[in-house]
Amino acid sequence: MQSWLKLDLAAPLMAFGGVAIDQVGPVRDFPAASMLTGLFANALGLECRDRQAHQDIQDRLIFAAALLREGVVITDIQNAQLEKTDRGWTTWGEPEGRDGASYGAPHRRRRDYLADAQTVVVARLAPGSPATEDIRQALLHPARPLFIGRKPCLPSRPILAGTVDAATAHDALIAALPDTSGLRACWPATEGPTGHRGQDLPDLRNWISGFHAGTRRVVEGRLP
Repeated sequence: MQSWLKLDLAAPLMAFGGVAIDQVGPVRDFPAASMLTGLFANALGLECRDRQAHQDIQDRLIFAAALLREGVVITDIQNAQLEKTDRGWTTWGEPEGRDGASYGAPHRRRRDYLADAQTVVVARLAPGSPATEDIRQALLHPARPLFIGRKPCLPSRPILAGTVDAATAHDALIAALPDTSGLRACWPATEGPTGHRGQDLPDLRNWISGFHAGTRRVVEGRLP
């Protein structure tokens, strides 16, 4: 038996980021390993430049997710006319400007969000440091404010909703839910039933017939 963290991801707006192309930032139905890694790293107080620490967490992360409320996708279109004198602060601690033809027209970005959605995640880390208990403590007393995907996406309730004991991620997800009732869910192929549609973790909305070396194989299906 393993101890799993139960995460209740609920907010007016959430962003489970998909594959971004140019200025378009889509969302997908389930959170990615990278998003959960960032959530845990933020709670622990890691900096974005702590790349190896982030990688260590992501490499040991095991999780499953179920959609309690699927919500709707809304799109935010952002337009900004920049001047050459404009400067913005970055995560590197230094102001940054822009040069070239980008000032000839407004700077545009499109960002999708999930509105009024709720997702339950069960997660643990394989043995190592930090441990699952360290993540639990960090979520109870985070080093910085937490957000779900993007900084405007503040949770509407505490993210940590307890712990469950189970042998696999699939079993932990069922134990974490009072009523599964055929909910859509995803879990690692090695952590539950495999008689469902196989998915490639980088984008769970699109079925991919082949899997690249090193890709986490995920199964999407319905809970009993």
